[in-house]
Amino acid sequence: MAAQSSQGISALLDSEKEASAIVQKAREYRNQRIKDARGEASKEIDELKAKKDAEFKEFEQQHSGDSSTSQGEVDKATEEMLAKINASFDENREKVVAQLLDRVVQVKPELHRNYAH
Repeated sequence: MAAQSSQGISALLDSEKEASAIVQKAREYRNQRIKDARGEASKEIDELKAKKDAEFKEFEQQHSGDSSTSQGEVDKATEEMLAKINASFDENREKVVAQLLDRVVQVKPELHRNYAH
């Protein structure tokens, strides 16, 4: 009977070692799958980043010309406004100078209202 129980214990220990080896292989397989998944995710992220960078550069090229045309429009509008202001100045200069001179030379000497004798 002792031989049978030692055989049973030996078989049990062998089964335990085999189960431990299977669990270890499963852990290694899982770790490898996680590494592979991280690598694939990293590749996908890099590809997406490159794609978005290319799209941004294309968008930037398409719209970079707009700033120069906008600047040209602003410059043109500014020049038009300056021309109007200068024309108004030239047109009204004589009138304003005449009005200022009229006011300066029209002196009415009189006592201040708060002055008491």
